[in-house]
Amino acid sequence: MHLGLLIIRLVIGLTFAAHGTQKLFGWFGGHGVKGTAGFFESIGIKPGAAMAILAGLGELAGGLFFAAGFLTPLASLLIVVPMLVAIFTVHGKNGYLATGGYEYNLALIAIAVGIALTGPGAYSLDAALFA
Repeated sequence: MHLGLLIIRLVIGLTFAAHGTQKLFGWFGGHGVKGTAGFFESIGIKPGAAMAILAGLGELAGGLFFAAGFLTPLASLLIVVPMLVAIFTVHGKNGYLATGGYEYNLALIAIAVGIALTGPGAYSLDAALFA
């Protein structure tokens, strides 16, 4: 069980952190703060630059914390909130399974909430620090 939780946390957390680096630094094919800010402004999220920085920092920190199993409820929240924003601003109108739909966002929400409710497992900083 604990190894399974670790695998889930590492894959989802590091993937989510990578999305944060796309927004902040333009890594992994991302657009950096400027490009993300322009996109955010185009969908009504203003001020674009500040929100891009906040979103990127939240995704980076949330992903790294989630992967490490550190402050897991907070890490999960830092995953859930941007995924809800993504559903309500971009993906929701595309339907569930349609190209660009919200199934990926919903899957991430389910994983984050599931781990928050279950706990990060024995192989986590939460277990090492707070058990």
